[in-house]
Amino acid sequence: MAEERATVRKVQKERPAPEQRSVAVYDARNKKLGERDLAPLVFGIAVNEHLLYEAVKEYRAVGRRGTHQTKTRDMVSGTGRKPWRQKGTGRARVAETRTPLWRHGGTVFGPQPRDYSYSMPKKARAAALRSALSQRAGEGALKLVDQVPAIERSEPGKPGLTKQLANLLRQLELEGKTLVVETEPSFELLLASRNIPGVRVLDPSAVSVYDVLDCQTLLVSQQAIGQLEERLQR
Repeated sequence: MAEERATVRKVQKERPAPEQRSVAVYDARNKKLGERDLAPLVFGIAVNEHLLYEAVKEYRAVGRRGTHQTKTRDMVSGTGRKPWRQKGTGRARVAETRTPLWRHGGTVFGPQPRDYSYSMPKKARAAALRSALSQRAGEGALKLVDQVPAIERSEPGKPGLTKQLANLLRQLELEGKTLVVETEPSFELLLASRNIPGVRVLDPSAVSVYDVLDCQTLLVSQQAIGQLEERLQR
């Protein structure tokens, strides 16, 4: 027992300490306002690639429909009558024409509708999200803004919802897949993002490992990043 405790202490000592990172804060016109220190326990830990794999695997498993189905011998069309008598014909014994050994017969142990979803432990899922955020922060893929400007319905002749969001992303020099993390995003913001390929808008409470890894840039407001840090440091 004492040896096991000593081994645990040794591993804890060898584990690298969280790295303190800071990120620049911009306004909607891409003007630098200052810098903000990131929580080292959320954005500065060592990346655990196996946890990232498990989290992505769980996310994709939950999304599987599982509607595949093959017909067993009781589902295929045909009669249950015995095609010939059991003995005396010189041919193999056959009970019915729907036997899996015959063409157009049933399938043995084929795929049937099922639910592929499963659940990771909450602590493991949170640790995987911390690893994903630390990895993206280390890659410089995190863009922090003071606040995401309101996307509002405009009068005729003025830019619509989608164009307002597209202009915002262009001013911030964001291209490709972008994940916008905003606290309680408005319906107009969600509506505008649906018309731009590769752009998603999520509340901090709904961000997953797959969402973080499946984008080129994370656009996060200061309020949203504070909620992310609070959520993952509990």
